Amino acid sequence: MVLKSEVQNPKFKVPIDAEKNFFLFLRAYIEIVLAECSNVTTQGMGFSIFFCGKRKWMVFNSLWGMDWVAYALKQFVKINFMSATHTGRAAEKAKILENPTDKYPKPPFDRQEQPWPGLAGKMIPRPDHGETSYRGSGRLAGRKALITGGDSGMGRAAAIAYAREGADVAINYYPTEEPDAREVIELIEKAGRKGIALPGDLRDASFCRQLVADAVAGLGGLDILVSNAGRQQSHASILDISDEQFDWTMKTNIYAPFWIIKAALPHLQPGSVIIGTTSEQAYDPSPDLYDYAQTKAATMSYVKSLAKQLGPKGIRVNGVAPGPIWTPLQTSGGATQEKIQKFGGQTPLGRPGQPAELAGIYVLLAENNGSYATGQVYGSSGGAGQP
Repeated sequence: MVLKSEVQNPKFKVPIDAEKNFFLFLRAYIEIVLAECSNVTTQGMGFSIFFCGKRKWMVFNSLWGMDWVAYALKQFVKINFMSATHTGRAAEKAKILENPTDKYPKPPFDRQEQPWPGLAGKMIPRPDHGETSYRGSGRLAGRKALITGGDSGMGRAAAIAYAREGADVAINYYPTEEPDAREVIELIEKAGRKGIALPGDLRDASFCRQLVADAVAGLGGLDILVSNAGRQQSHASILDISDEQFDWTMKTNIYAPFWIIKAALPHLQPGSVIIGTTSEQAYDPSPDLYDYAQTKAATMSYVKSLAKQLGPKGIRVNGVAPGPIWTPLQTSGGATQEKIQKFGGQTPLGRPGQPAELAGIYVLLAENNGSYATGQVYGSSGGAGQP
């Protein structure tokens, strides 16, 4: 054998020609092993043996021992697959990258109006909550979540994502939202997780307390609380807002989180999280959302206040501040028909966001890897607003 030169292995020097011949010798056997064996092991110092279950495939007498065979295997995979990977990389990149400006529908949209609180299933186009796109990877395995407003919008997107990340999920919704809620429960169960439907009116303090009790009983505990439900109604003037309407918005958006968080705290252990859905309206309020905007500013404040209060107990509190997101909130009185037609067109991305685009934020704030994030408000507004 002619040894033309040598290359430096991390542990020893290996003749190039010998390396090449050894690769050729191994190639056929390795391909069989890789194709048919669930696991491959090497044993011995002066020789190496490939096992496929109980079947012994091949014994290689090796001057280099186990270290060299392991090195050869590594180099074989690298040499034979890297070039193919490189060749297809440009094509893959085109598929992997998505242009955010045309990923989802842009205005103009059809005029459409629904009675409050509206249904996602009746919107045109129908919102994307990640029903077919979200892929989990066990980031919330074994966790137990309660999400208010979990039938549609960001709550629905969070529920789907949480289930596919391994969490059991209870959702609250207004009783008339049952058609949307049924779909969410089916998706949770399809992901192999427990889904619990808890309909009711969050304006009722006793119901809010019972909601937490039922969630804890049904889930067997609680460690993620997402306070997401909200009421938004557009009024051109403060003079158009009745006392009853103002009270409805305040109780849904401010009182309910207060009641629910108080009821949940005794059940939350260190490592648990509370997530409040605020809005870009907290920072840049629209003139026609006088009452709604101030509730979202209050949500941002309670997130930051509670984070300081509960931090020493190991409970994290964060918020999510969406911009214009395509949800039934808009088509059931939350925006004028003129605004709906142009909805999201004013953002730098030129379109409204979809609930699915925020799912990852809710997962990030709930998972253990986000353990140093507390008192933060994460924005998703297509380039407009704050934070």
